[in-house]
Amino acid sequence: METFETLLEGSAKAHGHLCPGQVVGVRMAMLGCRLIGLDNPQRIDQIKKLIVFVEMDRCTADAVAYVTGVKLGRRSLKFTDYGIMAATFLNLETSEAYRIISTEESRNLTSEYAPEIEKKVPQQIAAYKRMPESVLFRVQKVRIPCMENEMPGPTKKKATCVKCGQVVRDGKEIMKEGKPYCRPCASGAYFTDPVDVNIEEV
Repeated sequence: METFETLLEGSAKAHGHLCPGQVVGVRMAMLGCRLIGLDNPQRIDQIKKLIVFVEMDRCTADAVAYVTGVKLGRRSLKFTDYGIMAATFLNLETSEAYRIISTEESRNLTSEYAPEIEKKVPQQIAAYKRMPESVLFRVQKVRIPCMENEMPGPTKKKATCVKCGQVVRDGKEIMKEGKPYCRPCASGAYFTDPVDVNIEEV
């Protein structure tokens, strides 16, 4: 794996700017890969062993994805919207998995680790670079249940929503009274009032 500084520089460039979340994310990803025994997660033989679950849609998630090379389109990056600054790293070959959580304590200790810097963001960046992993993170060894419908590769399962007719892939349908529904029809969606439009008329 490349050095922390090299990875941070590349991650910040890909993300668009350097921020505290980038530092946390790069360190989180480096620790996660080390814990599950991957030293070069972007190498083709290792990327196929790795799935990462991120629990927030913020800067840290971009850094984790950059360092590990995981992608939504390859099904190696899973987004679970918990609003928690955390990520879980799973080695598919060994089934070992570790969840790494950024601690609230670390946010309160930035002035102790970078006392010479007064401004908040530069102080956080410097402090998060210096903090021991044991201060910056809480680590949990976890078990990931069956991944049959989460694996990369061709779609293994399809169902058709009985309400709207939409095809739902990879076992993501919701079963109600023995019938498959897409999630929007079963439990509501992030959008409202959908109306089909003729693209040629728009």
